[in-house]
Amino acid sequence: MKLSRILIYTLVVFGPVVTYGQGTPYFTEKGVAVGGYDVVAYFTQQAAVKGSSNFSFSWDEVTWHFSSSENLNLFKEHPQRYAPQFGGWCAYGVSEIHKSPTQPEAFTIVNEKLYLNYNQKVLKLWRSDTTRYIRQANAYWPALK
Repeated sequence: MKLSRILIYTLVVFGPVVTYGQGTPYFTEKGVAVGGYDVVAYFTQQAAVKGSSNFSFSWDEVTWHFSSSENLNLFKEHPQRYAPQFGGWCAYGVSEIHKSPTQPEAFTIVNEKLYLNYNQKVLKLWRSDTTRYIRQANAYWPALK
């Protein structure tokens, strides 16, 4: 009986950590990529814009939300152009060989590619040597997927 309680406690406490993000290389919250933010808007409005379930699309086993039908259609035409690098996981974290969740507002676009980071503090660090961090993250990402 004691072993059963320990096992149940372990699964309740650590289960969400163990399963977080598994099954897809994309960071999702409640099954939605980028916390429901519109990935096209990062490029067209240079801003983090919350999407809507009214404009959603399933691509690469993940649901994506958009703020307008225009952005939804742009994504449908070229999803890889708009999808965040490293599956939307923290770009700086990937450069340091680990996956970390991201805040949609902590973003940057470099060479027409979207990079998300853990928070504004990490984003500032990321921007201090973007070229090096991108090179490192590109090298480590295949093993982290």
